[in-house]
Amino acid sequence: MSKQGLELLGQETADACCEGLASAPLDDERAAALAKVFKALGDPVRLRLLSMIASRDGGEVCVCEMTPAFDLSQPTISHHLKLLRQAGLIDCERRGTWVYYWVLPGVLDHLAGFLTTPQAAGATE
Repeated sequence: MSKQGLELLGQETADACCEGLASAPLDDERAAALAKVFKALGDPVRLRLLSMIASRDGGEVCVCEMTPAFDLSQPTISHHLKLLRQAGLIDCERRGTWVYYWVLPGVLDHLAGFLTTPQAAGATE
């Protein structure tokens, strides 16, 4: 995971990313950082955009390919992508006229791990 992604998710080191929601109560700072991420994911358009980016073969997608999938203007799509970037979920790079987006490495795994309840040792399903 990128340093930016870890900072926005309230983690300073990769070792700390293993602590989940059920391991200990969140402090104010970490709760605020995680709330920003979950707020970004709480909008259906942003969730669809993240899904489009994450599921793309090659790991990145041009904004020009995402915009037609929505009944929204290009500036509105760009605004939603900006909020996903600010939440530390994606990053981008301008290449000529177009901007390409990708999911930051490890961010989705970190979120999934954060929400996973640890199994008791020796527990069976």
